[in-house]
Amino acid sequence: MQANNFLDRVKIYVKAGKGGDGCLSFRREKFIEFGGPNGGNGGRGGDVYLQAEPNLTTLQELAYNPHIEAGNGAKGGTYNKTGEDAEDKVILVPLGTVVKQDGVTIADLTLPGQRALVARGGRGGRGNQSFKTQTNTAPRIAENGQPGEEVTLILELKVLADVGLVGFPNAGKSTFLSAVSAARPKIADYPFTTLNPNLGICTHKGKSFVVADIPGIIEGASDGKGLGHQFLKHIERTRVLVHMTDPQGFDGLDALKSIKVIEDELKNFSKELYKKPRILVINKADIEGAEKVFEKVKKKYAKMPVFLISAAAAQGIGKVLDEIIKILAKNPIVAPKEIKTAGPAIHAVAPMFTVTRLDEDRVQISGKKIEEFISMTNFSQPEAVQRLRGIFKKIGLEKALLKEGVTDGSVIVACGKEFEWNGSEVDEEVSALPDRIGGYKRRETKAERLAKRKARRAAKSGD
Repeated sequence: MQANNFLDRVKIYVKAGKGGDGCLSFRREKFIEFGGPNGGNGGRGGDVYLQAEPNLTTLQELAYNPHIEAGNGAKGGTYNKTGEDAEDKVILVPLGTVVKQDGVTIADLTLPGQRALVARGGRGGRGNQSFKTQTNTAPRIAENGQPGEEVTLILELKVLADVGLVGFPNAGKSTFLSAVSAARPKIADYPFTTLNPNLGICTHKGKSFVVADIPGIIEGASDGKGLGHQFLKHIERTRVLVHMTDPQGFDGLDALKSIKVIEDELKNFSKELYKKPRILVINKADIEGAEKVFEKVKKKYAKMPVFLISAAAAQGIGKVLDEIIKILAKNPIVAPKEIKTAGPAIHAVAPMFTVTRLDEDRVQISGKKIEEFISMTNFSQPEAVQRLRGIFKKIGLEKALLKEGVTDGSVIVACGKEFEWNGSEVDEEVSALPDRIGGYKRRETKAERLAKRKARRAAKSGD
């Protein structure tokens, strides 16, 4: 992995597919006088999933293509034909990807093929056949498709490995990794040779495990200094840490002090990380004075396994691997915790809508459900507008608007659109609509029919 193509944190913008619009149509066949409505429902919009893929090691592809959109459902057809559902969109991410929304972890993908639904597609709008009732046998109304969910997500990659190599730069971690596995990390005699985590598979005495070489951690790494802070999170999932130390120390610190600094950085970053099983390894045994440093460290950390090795000469490595196998056997892989979203309080009820005055003439309506009602209404259909107005009355929105001081001519802002309020022309039953809109004649309301009957009766009695 090169420095310019390893990405472990990206922001993506996800949009699920919109549902297909419902169809408004009637049977028009010879010798069938009352064909009735036969408009079908729209198809479902596509969902968006994230899926863990073992062959991926970086989030680079998503960094270059952060906008993800699923397909829309097909429109409903005549003869009660339901529109085709859109295909779901599946985005592949590396194993160990953590998905966050608004700072809350919603998924942790650690198993091959594991999926997480991150955006749900909208349902298809209903065709006019779905609105047929005993009292309304020829409905002239069809819904628009429901919009798909739109979310902004943060993806963070945490490398999955059994063993994590930590220590100051030039401690010999990369050399150790190349000695115990087939990995070939870049190795040189200057600090920060390793700029990205390197993974290697080690097989020892019939046991296989994954070893991760984490870039050098320096003092203050947990506060954002150096390269270590960027990669400390990658050793959170490991089961054992191999802490490698140069007997000559680092940057003016002797070996004992350098070990203490790394310990403090691990503890400051995460107490759980600090509590992980650790093996202390004094590398570069061929350096003069390495034996004395080993004895001092062994005495200081008597309760911890301490080894003296030479990774370059492949001396003493077998004993370290024996200890790793023993610790791994005592610390089996823990299944990832199920992510549970916080449920609402027992008596908490989210408001269906909120009304906010923007200025003297403009009022904004917001709320997920009310915006859904508006977006699924076809305003070219009189009955659809009539139905929406009825919904406004039933849920108390019309009353709330009047309470806010909305009058004729006021502008209502909702779903990114602006509507002019015309309440004075609306009676108790129905919105004021012209007799014909879009080629369809408006049907009489029940109140209008009753009024006509009364008028006819009054005329007969007068005769």
